[in-house]
Amino acid sequence: MSELIVDLFISLDGFASGAEEGPFFGYFGEELGKWIMDELARPQVLVMGRVTYEAMAEFTPSGTDPMSVRMTELPKVVFSSKLKEPLGWKNTRVVRSSVADEIGALKRQSGDPMRSISSISLVKSMMELGLVDRLRLMVFPLILGKTGSEPISAGYSRIPLELIESKRIDSRIMLLEYRPQSKGSEN
Repeated sequence: MSELIVDLFISLDGFASGAEEGPFFGYFGEELGKWIMDELARPQVLVMGRVTYEAMAEFTPSGTDPMSVRMTELPKVVFSSKLKEPLGWKNTRVVRSSVADEIGALKRQSGDPMRSISSISLVKSMMELGLVDRLRLMVFPLILGKTGSEPISAGYSRIPLELIESKRIDSRIMLLEYRPQSKGSEN
């Protein structure tokens, strides 16, 4: 059975982006770059929503840096009712069926793990459907407050999580890895 891993890069107050914030909230470092490349080097199927796809497809398919090249090589599944095939980013398939049906089918296959990066609305759907096996939050040391946008947990139902790993990166960023707890296993 394939695993579904979700990676979200967030501010300390839980925002995925903010007004005039650059990539990685301006905290890119050597260890973070290595972590990203190590994670991309693993076999995986990238899972994303239309908004994330459109944002990444603007620059990644034509990029010649190792991260862009690897992301172009990887198979991608995009949930969208609006995108039309063929898409400009190689190895991308549009899915119009329900998230529960498609992710459920992909999980039952004995293929590569699935990994979602960003896609806040899609992640919410997958979390609430109980499809996510691991939630990894890369927490950057800043509070965005009023300038924050894309709150990662807005509108969620209660979902208990178990911390399974934590790691400090570049002496200032925290990677927190959680496993959603099944109903009835809460302490």
